[in-house]
Parts: sequence; structure tokens; C-alpha cells
Amino acid sequence: MRGVDDTEAGPFRTVRSPRRDRFAGGVFATGVVVAALLMFWGAWERRWIADDGLIVLRTVRNLLAGNGPVFNVGERVEANTSTAWTYIVYAGGWLTGIRLEYVVLTIALVLSTTAIVLAMFGAARLYRWRLRASSATVLLLPAGVLVYIAVPPARDFATSGLESCLVICWLGLLWLLMVRWATPTPGRDGPLPGTLPILATAFVAGLGPLVRPELAIVAVLALAMLFLAPGLDVRVRVAMVAVAGAVPVGYQVWRMGYYGLPYPNTAVAKDAGGAKWSQGFDYLANLVVPYALWLPLLLLVGLVALVLATGRDGASRARRTALPDPHDVRATAVRAQNLLRTPTAVVVLFLGSGLLLALYSLRVGGDFMHGRVLLPPLFCLLLPVAVVPLRIPERAELGNNRPTHVAAALGLMWLTTVVWAAFASNTTGMTEGAVVGRSGIVDERAFYALNTGHAHPIRAEDYLDYPRMRAMVEAISNTPNGGLLLPTPSFDAWDVVPPPEPIPPGGAGHTVFFLNLGMTSMNTGLDVRVVDQMGLAYPLAAHTERLEDGRIGHDKILFPDWVVADSGMVDVHPWLPGYLDEEWVAMAKTALTCPETRELLDSSSAELSWPLFKRNLRNAFEYASYRIERVPEYEIQRCDLPMPPPRG
Repeated sequence: MRGVDDTEAGPFRTVRSPRRDRFAGGVFATGVVVAALLMFWGAWERRWIADDGLIVLRTVRNLLAGNGPVFNVGERVEANTSTAWTYIVYAGGWLTGIRLEYVVLTIALVLSTTAIVLAMFGAARLYRWRLRASSATVLLLPAGVLVYIAVPPARDFATSGLESCLVICWLGLLWLLMVRWATPTPGRDGPLPGTLPILATAFVAGLGPLVRPELAIVAVLALAMLFLAPGLDVRVRVAMVAVAGAVPVGYQVWRMGYYGLPYPNTAVAKDAGGAKWSQGFDYLANLVVPYALWLPLLLLVGLVALVLATGRDGASRARRTALPDPHDVRATAVRAQNLLRTPTAVVVLFLGSGLLLALYSLRVGGDFMHGRVLLPPLFCLLLPVAVVPLRIPERAELGNNRPTHVAAALGLMWLTTVVWAAFASNTTGMTEGAVVGRSGIVDERAFYALNTGHAHPIRAEDYLDYPRMRAMVEAISNTPNGGLLLPTPSFDAWDVVPPPEPIPPGGAGHTVFFLNLGMTSMNTGLDVRVVDQMGLAYPLAAHTERLEDGRIGHDKILFPDWVVADSGMVDVHPWLPGYLDEEWVAMAKTALTCPETRELLDSSSAELSWPLFKRNLRNAFEYASYRIERVPEYEIQRCDLPMPPPRG
């Protein structure tokens, strides 16, 4: 079973000098080491854990405590977008027993560096196979990886506690596996990798949606290519489907029954299916323009085009030795089918996937963190040029001739890319610095470094220096009876709405209502309920309607009156803060009796039983699309409920 396009896998090969091959191998190995060190060093220099990264650790703490994969005890809410990242951190914490912040930092540094190495090995195999007919010495130089490393957000989110490091590592691994699938071992004309490598590739591809939901785009395309490639036995195709789908399909069934949603709650909170194209293009410009990112991309495209154009002669000779008889219809049809399992098809797969991921990110409006959600598409587009080939002319060829001119042009374009990388790596992309501007986009690392006073905020305690955090801890300590904590305009005070009497032994418990979930939840005990007005960990807020002109990623705002009603705290003045309306709280209590809303909330808060699991599984998509009105009065009208009598 050869299963490869004869145009690209013909038997034509030229033997090169072993000394030159060793020299070229040494250059490539040096490039890999240098690029890996640059990634590691750059990530370490900008090490930090974001507030959103601390959100992941709250779920991991609950897992380690035996409370299940939840954010708040007793509420089945999937507050983390990346399922795989949550369980990788959990495994690291369980195995090592060290602080979760340091577990995250270590894993992130390893995965980010590994992603660069995988990308380079995949591209190297691609070019070694394409240029196998050349007798010249070909140096494989780091290029695309330098472009990625040079972009400051790439180094910012190499750590950060978020799943960015896992995303690019998965992309790099899938890239290498797909290139190996499409090419025999360099230097050989034997068969392509067999059944076990194919099944391993399918398994890795199937994990895409668990790494991050939108990576299903890449996973589906890769699996379709593997499945439709000719020459496979039916049993292999069946095994491929089983291997690829076992983990993601099994988890999806469990997710729908356990959480009552078909995707993470973060997708509901951010309306991941919505469209904000204009904001998306602003987000694209926010990344591309400051670093002139278009320049290295153009240079790399031109460089590869020149390589392919000048390598056409060797490819033509290989093609002529392998072309079937034009009158042999069967051979021609087989050759056409085999185009699917070629290096060219793999390159098209990743370039197309990168564009689709970018379009998806632009459609939803990008993100509020500078560059973050465009990093995976950028990495995907750079994979085929992670390294680039530079053909060194023979000594006898040097002179005013085509080989020398081509080598000089390639060297100049590569050198220009390196110079750009040096300048871009020291560029400040966000001119307004750590301030949230009109676009809603911010340099997240600079923002938290400024507002905590720590150059590298990593531990949860570092965020106690963020406004309101120390005051929150003190307010909880000073109210043993429990209560609802509401932030005030003052950075050193919280309003506490008390629980109704009689107070149960040990207190009624605390609920904190604040936007920054990570720093609040990691600086409180697991017995403290932490919810947010945007709904990342709070279904009631997540299922409100999106504000069309709200800040991207923060365009759902639940009024605190709902939380007073939901938490069962005292709902009258003077115990109720003056800025809250007793009428609104009373209407919110009535609105919460809406049967459809009650069923939605019960799907994640009622005790999990087999009948509830089956109901959640059956209604998960309906629950995901359910929305409530932010204004309690409008919600009462929507549900056709009787208005509560006026107070006072």
C-alpha cells in the first residue's frame, strides 16, 4: 500500500555527499535548539498567570477535593473552555502535590517549547521529501517559528494559565503526524506509514474539540482526509472512527448529561455563535498593524514560492519517471485518488484550517485580550514555513548565474525575516499600554502587572494587591454569619447583604459577586460561592441576552438584584444597599419561579440522578439556546407571570 501521489513520491532520488548531509543536519539541529531556547526564554521572561488562568485552578481544586469538575460546590458548571487543559493540570497537581500555580507554569513552558520543536520537525520532513531529487546541499533554517516567537502576545500566552500552550502543541503534533502520514521516511522509497501510525494520528486528531471547541474544524478536516485516503481496508476505517471518536464522543455524552449543555458554559456566556464582524476586524488590526505582521508573511510566501519554482526541474524529472500510461484509465483514476495522501494536501489542510479558524475568530469579534485568539490561526498558517530551505550552490556554480541569484535572494528574504523578528519582539503593540481603550482590547499581562504591582503575578496571593481583593478577604473574615458580598466604587470596601435569621450553626455561607472570578475564587475557600455578572460560572447570568454594544467578552451584565433574590439574602432596607431597589429584588424572586428558567437552573444545581441525567442529555441543546431578560419586570412579562404586589 503506497497510497501517495506519484508526482510527489516518485522513485527519482539523487545521492548527496554524507559530509554535506551531516553539515545540513547540524545546521537544522542548531536551529531547533536556538528556536526552542528562544521560546522558553521569551515565555519565562514574560511569565505570569492571568485571572482567567486562575479560574481553571478553582475547578482543579474542586477535583482534587473530590467535589467533581465544578467551579462552585453543588453547581455543575463547566467554567473552563478547554476540557483537556483542565484535566492535564489536574493530573499534574495530583501527581506532584505542589502548588497548582507552579504546576501550570511548568506544564505551559514545556508545551510551548515542544510546540516549536514539533512544528520544525514537521516542516523539515516536508522539505526533505520535496527536495529529495536535489543533489545540492539544502539548509533548513528556522523562519516561521521565529515569526511566531517574535510576536509579543505569543510569549505572553505561552504561560498565562490558559490553554494557548496546549493548543499550539496539539497543532504542532498533528502537523508532524500528518506530514509523516503523507511521506515515506526521507531517503527511502518504501511504503508510507501503516495502520498503527494512522490510528495514532486519528486519535490525536479526535482530541481537538477537547483541546478547544473550535479546533473541531481542524480535527474534522484531518479525520476526513485520513478516512477518505485510498488503499485502506474497511476494518482500518472502522477502527479509525472508533479510535478518533471514543474519547470526544464519550465525553460529549457525559458533558450533556452532567452539565446539561452541549459545550462549555463559557460558550453560552460569550454567545460563541454570535457575529460581531466589525469588532473582529478591529481585533485583527490590533494584532497585525503594530508589528507589521504582514511583512514576514509576505516574505515567507515569496521565499517558498521561489523554492518551489526553482525546484520544478527535479520534480519534473521525477514526474516523468512515474507518470502512468495516459491510455490506462484505471491507473489515472488511482493516481487522482492518491492526491489526497500527499504533502501538498497536508499543507492545504493546515493553511485552510488556519484561515477558517481566523474567520471564526473574526466573526465572533475576537477577544478582549490582545492577540490571544488569533495566535492558533497564526501558528497554523506558519507551520508549513516553520523552517525554510536554503539551497547552497556548488563552488563551481558560484558566479553571475541563476543558482547563485536564487540562493542570494532566498538568503536575503530569510535574513530580512530574522531582522523583522528582532525588531518586532521588542515592540509594544498596545500603545495605550495597560488601559482598556474604546476597542475594549487590552494588553492583559501589562494590565495585571500594573494593577497588582507585581511584574510576574503568578500566585493567587499576588492578586491580593489587585483593587478590592484584600478588602474582600477581610469582609469574609468579619462576617462569620455569611452574606452576599457586592463590590463598591471604593477599592477598600464591600457591601455585605446579610442572610435572614435564624442563622444556622457555622453561618449561612458567603457568596461573592464579582467580575474577576479567578482572583476571587483562588483567594477564598471552596465553601465560598463565587459568581459573576457575565456568567462564566453563573448560569443565570450566562443565559441573559447579549448587549450588542458591550465590551467584547464582557457583553453580559446581570443586575445584582437577581443575586440577592437567588442567594436568599435579606431583601429590604436598611440591610439592602441603598443602590438596590426592593421592588426589583421582589420581581427577580418572582421571575425565578418561571418554569422554564427553573428547569434550566435545576439541570445544573439539582441533585444528579439517572432521570435528570437523561433529561439533560435530551434537552442540552434547548438549554443552551434558552435566554432570559436582564430586567426582572420584562422577564415576568416574558414568562407570563403575575406581577408581585408593590412594597411599602
